[in-house]
Amino acid sequence: MEKQANKVQFGLKNVHVFPVKADNGEKLEYDVPFRLRGGVTVSLEPAGEINAFYADDIDFYDAISNQGYTGKLTVALITDEFREKILGDKYDDNGLLVESTDNRQTNFGMAFEFNGDVSATRHVLYNVSATRPTIEGNTQEDKTDPDTNELEFTAAPDPYTHYAKAKTTTKTTQKAFDEWYTTIQTPVFSGAGTPPAPKA
Repeated sequence: MEKQANKVQFGLKNVHVFPVKADNGEKLEYDVPFRLRGGVTVSLEPAGEINAFYADDIDFYDAISNQGYTGKLTVALITDEFREKILGDKYDDNGLLVESTDNRQTNFGMAFEFNGDVSATRHVLYNVSATRPTIEGNTQEDKTDPDTNELEFTAAPDPYTHYAKAKTTTKTTQKAFDEWYTTIQTPVFSGAGTPPAPKA
């Protein structure tokens, strides 16, 4: 039995990060996820091109490519865990977290959810790479408005499955919904619903 559909969505919470621990040439393997607390806003802008083919003196056919998304994530504060596991910062012997030009950043999956008038809608991106976040501080005045960190990222399709994004719906099983933040939800197709195999 399908659940009732949301009429509206609002809010952002439960941002989780799944570091890519290995790329074995056949699939991306993810490490243990961790939560990035303090999500404020997330925005996704579709990335891709429309290439027009002209014939008979008209726009005969449009080829549209899906290159995933570019996005921005605003959080209360980028955690040291994120800086270490994703941005590649390293601790020295004195406990300083050091950013270096030699850092090797790690791609990751990212899951999050929006509230709705009926239930939450959960989303997952499979192949995210992030830039270093903006750092900003402001003097304290008569009222305290916490500063935030903004992270720009690219969410490319998985290079092997070509999946760019998935989200929960009224048809989502309770098991998939409950396990959303413990393991990357890999799409499962069977029968007539099976998409064509990705091109090599």
